[in-house]
Amino acid sequence: MGRQVELVRALAMRARAAKLKSDGAALGDESLKEEGRRREAVARSVLAGARSARRTAAR
Repeated sequence: MGRQVELVRALAMRARAAKLKSDGAALGDESLKEEGRRREAVARSVLAGARSARRTAAR
């Protein structure tokens, strides 16, 4: 069950990052856009790790 929670958490992180990035674009705020990009990269990394762990456990 823990792996599934990690996947959901990573997807939520990615969605929040995309929201920050789009808000920054709408407001013309470069710092918000950059923060969204940074958080999105972290979320992608966490998501890849969670998927990898899930594949490894399935074997």
